Amino acid sequence: MSEVRVAVPSIRPGGLTAKRSGHFGRCDVFTLVDVKDSEILNTQVIKNVEHSEGGCLIPVKMLAEYGVNAIVVSGMGMRPLAGFREAGIEVLIGCGTTVQEAIDGFISGRLESMSEQDTCDWSLK
Repeated sequence: MSEVRVAVPSIRPGGLTAKRSGHFGRCDVFTLVDVKDSEILNTQVIKNVEHSEGGCLIPVKMLAEYGVNAIVVSGMGMRPLAGFREAGIEVLIGCGTTVQEAIDGFISGRLESMSEQDTCDWSLK
């Protein structure tokens, strides 16, 4: 397995013991976790950007610039899902309440790719 950088939307302060955030675009921070051969090599916490102009596509661009290969989320809308796909970042539906639990799910291969049917329809809210 080659090295993979996985992003997990997190509640401040971030890190492996942090709680996962329910909506990636409005999370406090992203915990970036470098994984190789089922082993965590490094973690980094980066602040999320303002969720205004450009909406959910701004964090997509930022995460791509940080070299993220995959993101583990609870949910997101269709527009950011399309943006992540265009950027070559795999979107996975996470498990657990902490970043560590989500990464454990990633390492064990228990996470599934998000499909269009899994997206949030914010127009209904």
